[in-house]
Amino acid sequence: MRRQLACSLILLGAFAAQVTGGEIRETRIPSSIDGAPQPIRYALPTKPATEPRPLLVLLHTWSGGYEQPTYINDLAAACEQRGWLLLAPHFRGPNVRPEACASDLAVQDVLDAVDWLSKQQQVDKSRVYLTGASGGGHMTLLLAGRHPERWAGASAWVPIVDLAAWHAESVVRKQTYAQHLEAVCGGKPGDSPAVDAEYKARSPLTYLARAKELPVDIQAGIHDGHTGSVPVGHTLHAFNLLARENDVPAAVVPEESIRAIVETRTIPAGLETEAADATDANRQHKVLLRRHAGPARLTLFEGGHEGDLLSALNWLALQQRPR
Repeated sequence: MRRQLACSLILLGAFAAQVTGGEIRETRIPSSIDGAPQPIRYALPTKPATEPRPLLVLLHTWSGGYEQPTYINDLAAACEQRGWLLLAPHFRGPNVRPEACASDLAVQDVLDAVDWLSKQQQVDKSRVYLTGASGGGHMTLLLAGRHPERWAGASAWVPIVDLAAWHAESVVRKQTYAQHLEAVCGGKPGDSPAVDAEYKARSPLTYLARAKELPVDIQAGIHDGHTGSVPVGHTLHAFNLLARENDVPAAVVPEESIRAIVETRTIPAGLETEAADATDANRQHKVLLRRHAGPARLTLFEGGHEGDLLSALNWLALQQRPR
């Protein structure tokens, strides 16, 4: 999964080569829950601040950690050009143990990191953004749902939104993510009420309704689940939940269309879509399906298990909470 995502960021890599500055720094801050020192990386714009600056919180993938070089290097360059702060928390690392994978510890680690940087720098609290792909998309949506008051916008790419469903899908495809989930949650779905509660508590769908007023951007490649590890149905079901919560029934993608998209990797004839917009300038992949439901946005693109986080910045830059 990590290699696929790294390969998907070619555009960001080329962009980074043109921009200098934004030195990446590293430190450790104590968890406000258990006191354990947690590593973070962050980058500050080289131009001195004259006013509070936006902050981009970059969340690592399922099998990675805060040190992921492609993500942090490329996004530091993009943030340098925009004059944004960048923060990459570790939130207990790869999702292979109970302390990680959207645990209360992991959630608080992200909040602690934002609070720490906000004390060190002038952060515009009306413009604090979340983004990530794959496991980072999972954590982006979970944080959007658990703490919608903290963010101005969240852009999640190829996210996992229902861990029990993903376990079943991973078993069918004989992928190791099923074993990761069992290690995190204490067993397989159905083993016990306690195990099932863990799968539910760590799934973004459990909380996402709380984010109905938050600008949430959810994107996935239509081939994911075939050439990648997270079936595109996860993205479609997350958007549908927000569309229903925002009382926009016309935006809901019908279940028969979701099944067709997942199985055939094509957009069914007659399924209405909106046009791409200015935030799609220079994006890597063609938009195949675009819908809005209140502040929520859905995009399916021609691609697989990939993230185009430069495109995410274009959309996030338009989002701002009331001061």
